[in-house]
Amino acid sequence: MTAVSPAREPGIPVLDACSSPEGSCRAELGMPAVRDAGWRRAARQARWLAWASLGWMCTEGAIGLWQGLAAGSIALTGWALGSAVEGLASVIVIWRFTGARAVSQTAERRAQRAVAVSFWLLAPYIAAASVRDLAAGHHAGTTVIGTAVALAVMPLLGRAKHTLAARLGSAATAGEGTQNYLCAAQAGAVLAGLAVTAAWPGGWWTDPVIGLGIATVAVREGIRSWRGDDCC
Repeated sequence: MTAVSPAREPGIPVLDACSSPEGSCRAELGMPAVRDAGWRRAARQARWLAWASLGWMCTEGAIGLWQGLAAGSIALTGWALGSAVEGLASVIVIWRFTGARAVSQTAERRAQRAVAVSFWLLAPYIAAASVRDLAAGHHAGTTVIGTAVALAVMPLLGRAKHTLAARLGSAATAGEGTQNYLCAAQAGAVLAGLAVTAAWPGGWWTDPVIGLGIATVAVREGIRSWRGDDCC
């Protein structure tokens, strides 16, 4: 028997089951067969969440840079620069779901790999800051309120983006969500370091050691994002 291709509804692209550049099926990405109205709505939500994240990172970075320069604090200034790197993933996702690129598999592959590169930019930053703090015996220092808010908000953004990533079949969106989780982990490490130091001054090294672990995770997640395994 001859296989009959499914009817193509006018104006709605239909994806082939095996449409990766290598010709292999990527079912694990959860890419829907038809980009219907629900898919497009999810794409808009992903774009707006990326804008929200970018707004947060810009605000956090501006405040951190201002306070860091005013106080002469390398830690605060470094925190601000880290926000700029994290915001890069949001810019990539906004680019991915703007205009005709929203329905472009080529744009998804490019965004997916660009997000992977942003992980690899983030990892050395975190590692360098952690090693610097260990070498200098530097105690954790940042805005406690801002850090606490990041710890509360970033996991919610990360979870929402991972949910949308599963609907969209977008490893780029999943990668951005994972960066939100890493941001929350950094905030948690800072607060844990402050709490440990308050109870045990000799435990100042807790924060940078956790930071080195987060840097390792960032490298791993960059590899997963490059491969497209960071979805669903």
